[in-house]
Amino acid sequence: MLLRFAFLVALFTIPSACIAADWAQFLGPQRNGISKEENLIDRFSVDGPNIRWRTDLGVGMSGIVVTDKTACTLYQDDQQQYVVAVDVLTGDVKWKTAIAPNYKNGMGDGPRSTPAIDQGQLFALSGEGVLACLSFPKGEKVWSVDPFKEFGGKPSEYGMSCSPILTDEHVIVTVGASKATVAAFDRKTGELAWTAGNGNPAGYSSPALLKVKQTVQLVVFHGSGAMGLVPKTGKEIWSYPYITDYNCNIATPISVGDNVLLSAGENHGTVLLSVPEKAGGKISEIWKSFGNRSDFRNEWQTSILLNEFLFGFDNVGSAGPVTNLTCLNAKDGTVMWQKRRFGKGNMIAADGKFWCTTMDGDLVIVNATIKNYEELDRATVMGQTRQAPTLSDGKLYLRDGAEMICIDIRKNSN
Repeated sequence: MLLRFAFLVALFTIPSACIAADWAQFLGPQRNGISKEENLIDRFSVDGPNIRWRTDLGVGMSGIVVTDKTACTLYQDDQQQYVVAVDVLTGDVKWKTAIAPNYKNGMGDGPRSTPAIDQGQLFALSGEGVLACLSFPKGEKVWSVDPFKEFGGKPSEYGMSCSPILTDEHVIVTVGASKATVAAFDRKTGELAWTAGNGNPAGYSSPALLKVKQTVQLVVFHGSGAMGLVPKTGKEIWSYPYITDYNCNIATPISVGDNVLLSAGENHGTVLLSVPEKAGGKISEIWKSFGNRSDFRNEWQTSILLNEFLFGFDNVGSAGPVTNLTCLNAKDGTVMWQKRRFGKGNMIAADGKFWCTTMDGDLVIVNATIKNYEELDRATVMGQTRQAPTLSDGKLYLRDGAEMICIDIRKNSN
């Protein structure tokens, strides 16, 4: 599927090459965690989830992308970090390609970011920040760059977790190097196209292409704030300071109408911003819920906007163990309902339901309603995970630190 979606959204058109089953980048087709797939189950069968296959992998926290009947993710063994491609029908490994040495970190070893696939190219970022381009579907390495060697600085304390975002010409990542907060590279050659910002830590969020009135902006939530950029040139349009402990801005910015929503855990909270279309314009806060009494503090989960309501995780305390699942009115931040102590997890939306994974390894189906929390079903399917599911052609793809799992969630499947 073409990942030029954000520019096409601005024209209110759909790519002619779009394949409904594709989930070819972080957070799905529109980078917002929402799928248009329908006719999905409400509950598991009496025998539990319909698990089609399990495939052994290695350590890693990368999400899964699916296109051309192939599921790809990153993992590592005791030597290398790899991009791996798996057949979606059988779970058999088609190929794996090393992109960097194995990565060690006290908060968990292995790569963190999710690859992106478009027009015969796959882009992946390693745990220490090496950006690689592979051919797709063959998996041959085309080029790689190390932004920290080029711009100075060092990787984020807990590892580089920015998932690359693509335009027609460029692959863009948050770097957080001393000479470049953000960098864009030519997709074909890997040559530097532009940089933006300096002196800002990378944080852990992934950039997004968001529609602001009649323009599309690249919105970057780095370790000390957010900025809106012109995607083609990197020219700054606006900036907003957002300081968190340990630079833990992790959730991806999302659109709420023509406005931009930012959220962070560590007892910080959420703000909805009215941002300008052009440089020099006014930026203002529509509403905010900050501090230790905030109702909405997304730690490492990006919230989902459905029909002007936000659904997401509220992490209580400084990376504390208490996490509530919460629904807010996106216009003013009013709480609609809250499932207290739901637990740390992640989720996507499809067919009027949320498909949640928890750090305990559960897959939970929740009704997407603003009336109250309504859990439809739950089953333990894997080990500890932080990644949201990937949905493609009626099948959920999940992973933990040891394997990838495919679960058929179509009604009347066998």
